[in-house]
Amino acid sequence: MKKPAKTLTHIDPKGRPAMVDVSAKETTKREAHAQCRVRFPADVARQLRVSGLKSAKGGIVETAIVAGTMAVKRTHELIPFCHPLPIDGCRIAIEWDGESSLRIDCAVKTTHRTGVEMEALTGATVAALTVYDMCKALSHRIVLGPAKLLGKRGGKHDFGAM
Repeated sequence: MKKPAKTLTHIDPKGRPAMVDVSAKETTKREAHAQCRVRFPADVARQLRVSGLKSAKGGIVETAIVAGTMAVKRTHELIPFCHPLPIDGCRIAIEWDGESSLRIDCAVKTTHRTGVEMEALTGATVAALTVYDMCKALSHRIVLGPAKLLGKRGGKHDFGAM
């Protein structure tokens, strides 16, 4: 049997933008893991390592974790068709990945009718933007990305590794 073609979900029958109706979906445990990288010019990375990732504005990693967590909880206010979700758990980890790159991982959990992929992506990217904001005085050649969903569980389709 042939699989039905995939279609966009945020379009109503008349082609207008619409929030997905999740009222008939089953409430299940759902989780998602997203990642974003921040790449620094070599001289900036050396300076940040020497400072222990501290800046005149405060602890870079600590501030980014708080900002990312706040973003996870407010994703529905930023992305028009995201549902407000009860967030059961949010973990953001920020580690050096090589000599001049930070890896930001954001894992989010909920028990609801819809998943938390957008929350995980929002948390990772806002944390990366916060790192940029705190370091931009050193260079505007800092590069963010890629940002990507690494995995999700719960709902109709599991994806990737958790």
